[in-house]
Amino acid sequence: MSGHRSWIGPVLLFTALLGAGGGLAVWKRASFQRASADAANQPEPMEFVTVAVASVREYRRTVTSIGTVLALQSISLRNEIAGTVRATKLIPGQVVDAGAELVSLDVSVEEAELRAQEAQAVRAEAMLKRTERAIQSRAVSAMELDSARAERDFTAAQMARTRAIIERKTLRAPFRARIGMADLHVGQYLNEGTFLTTLQGVDEAVHVDFTVAQRVAVGLREGDVLEIFTDSDDRATAARIVAVDARIDPATRNATVRARIEGAANHPPPGASVRVRVPVGAPIAAVAVPVSALRKGPNGDYVFAIKLDPEGKPRAHVRQVKIGTVVGDEVLLLGGLNVSEQVAASGSFKLRESVLVAIAQESGAGGSVAR
Repeated sequence: MSGHRSWIGPVLLFTALLGAGGGLAVWKRASFQRASADAANQPEPMEFVTVAVASVREYRRTVTSIGTVLALQSISLRNEIAGTVRATKLIPGQVVDAGAELVSLDVSVEEAELRAQEAQAVRAEAMLKRTERAIQSRAVSAMELDSARAERDFTAAQMARTRAIIERKTLRAPFRARIGMADLHVGQYLNEGTFLTTLQGVDEAVHVDFTVAQRVAVGLREGDVLEIFTDSDDRATAARIVAVDARIDPATRNATVRARIEGAANHPPPGASVRVRVPVGAPIAAVAVPVSALRKGPNGDYVFAIKLDPEGKPRAHVRQVKIGTVVGDEVLLLGGLNVSEQVAASGSFKLRESVLVAIAQESGAGGSVAR
């Protein structure tokens, strides 16, 4: 009898535990069903974005080169004849007109020689006239007449030579130009060919010289339009190619190209460095979307295309794209998106694949309109 009572307690305890576990399971299931029902009744979360319509743009691939600005006319001013500086008007930065006197060397010796030669010329001319009269009376021979004429011509040639030397000792501006830095003083002796300063032409245009790779140079033609950028201004200045060097540098395999900027009132000074955007190949059609639509991820660049699901609700879908270039506030795509497709613009950073979106407005190439 006592053995029978010994196993009744454990059985009752097990039965109680089993009942409690079953009750808990029923309660958990009921709670989950209520939570599922509540979740089903909640609206699906959505993200508010603006959308843009992809439009077509003409695109031409470009490369960037570093160019140097050159004046149309530029010289290094040097003296041809040795001498002592008598006067100088080299003021750095000053603009002078063509023919303006810049440097004068001492010509006192040449002027004295010229006066002596002029006196000789007067005497030779008088001698020639007397000889011409004398030959009419046969008082002199024809040889003496020829000698008198030769003496007259010789003294005239000597005067012309001395005047040329005097002129060459006065250095003048060969064209309208801006004077460079100079360090010249009155009384300073100059050897022949001494560097004095630079003269940069003041024109309504400038040249820009730059180099490009051989494969780029073969596609460039005279008249092609380029874009010039300075470090101080991101705005492009148009330039046209005026020459492509016929020779490729064998060391670098590059060719030198010269472009011309017209109406260059505000152009950089000669010698300045500029960036040159050079077109490569023929133009192609590209798809333009706002820069704000472009996202970057581990797999590359992508945008969120907005498509309607079977229920007619707009959803965002990841679309990998290939970038061409950025023009203003638009990015040109060379693949991955078609014209007229809608993409998320502002607010695209909040999106994920297949998320429901609420479209606040849509914008295209012509601007923005309320939806």
